[in-house]
Amino acid sequence: MLRFVGNDLRLVLAEAKTNACRVFLVKDHGVYIMSEIGDSNEQGQRKLLAYAVGCNPDNDDFDQWWELARSEFGGDDFGEYFDINDPLLSGLLESSNDLVVRATNTHLYLEAVEPLSDTN
Repeated sequence: MLRFVGNDLRLVLAEAKTNACRVFLVKDHGVYIMSEIGDSNEQGQRKLLAYAVGCNPDNDDFDQWWELARSEFGGDDFGEYFDINDPLLSGLLESSNDLVVRATNTHLYLEAVEPLSDTN
């Protein structure tokens, strides 16, 4: 399971809501959620990304985040879109909850959970 901290995630969800677009769960150089449409920096990279706890290549050791991402999602890079109007995502936008993502060989499971006191 991977956890996305609600405080970070709400910024991305708000950007997607403002732009009337989907959010995108990505596993490539880290694991993160971003708005399908959003502001980019001068290098063309998206400004707002919500990284999974332990999977941010700017903050976490490569071997640790890579193994965590691989153990949950496998070795291949991927992306999966989610509708911002999904009740779970809309609820997260209006709450203080975190998002937990679990994967099987065939499904992704998303769940709103109470925030951990040391991640918010």
